[in-house]
Amino acid sequence: MANCAFIGLGVMGFPMAGHLVSAGHKVRVWNRTKARAEDWAKSYEGTACRTIDGCVEEADFIFICVGQDKDVYSVMTPILESASDDAIIVDHTTASSKCALKCYQNAQREGLTFIDAPISGGESGAVNGQLSVMCGGEKEAFEKVRPVMEAYAKAITLIGGAGAGQTAKMINQICIAGILQGLSEGVHFAEKMGLDMKVVLDAIGKGAAQSWQMDNRALTMAAGEFDFGFAIDWMRKDLGIVLDTAKDRNITLPLVEEVQERYETVQKIGGGRWDTSALIKALE
Repeated sequence: MANCAFIGLGVMGFPMAGHLVSAGHKVRVWNRTKARAEDWAKSYEGTACRTIDGCVEEADFIFICVGQDKDVYSVMTPILESASDDAIIVDHTTASSKCALKCYQNAQREGLTFIDAPISGGESGAVNGQLSVMCGGEKEAFEKVRPVMEAYAKAITLIGGAGAGQTAKMINQICIAGILQGLSEGVHFAEKMGLDMKVVLDAIGKGAAQSWQMDNRALTMAAGEFDFGFAIDWMRKDLGIVLDTAKDRNITLPLVEEVQERYETVQKIGGGRWDTSALIKALE
């Protein structure tokens, strides 16, 4: 059993922290909205803390799952001031690789270890404990924390040094964007041609066109149902990180640029909280 602190109880963090309790770990949590932490404590045998200091001071492992770079920086300051010697900090936020490297360096100066560990799998993956975790950091620290992360993850991979986890997550989002763009156009084309999408999927869904998105989102896209988790607002944030990084490295990503613009179109019609498969709405 490990002493764990969990910072950030959004749609992902709330069930992830719960899985740690179910796995037998001692868990203390903190959330910016105090009521959310109190609700979590009512659902699980853990402790809701009023301050980050009180949450992390005795923890062996400190998990972060917040919104973006600025949120990571804001919680890292009190974490570094109060964490126990040799504590391992694991950041599950999808943030920039620059943020990850800076946090790693700041942690090192305090005698602590930082691992950037963005996650993939959406809300359903968090609820079911089936997330994929892409990690950047030191191998020794990774091996220590991996058994703890297994409480909520089905795949945990050390990609490379500090920042490599966030870079892998960028690649993940690039690939998802491309698949969703193709799937959106395919479903849209089928509808315009008067075909039954279910019949079409039965024909193509076991061949080279098959993907997780096709299996799980094609029919709901055709039905105009977009309430399945990861929101467009968050995908635009992630793709923004990708494009900023690409610009810094003089890398051209035309498809990502196009998808980013199309998601902006969907936001403008009120779809910011729809899930990412609502990309198809930009074709209407």
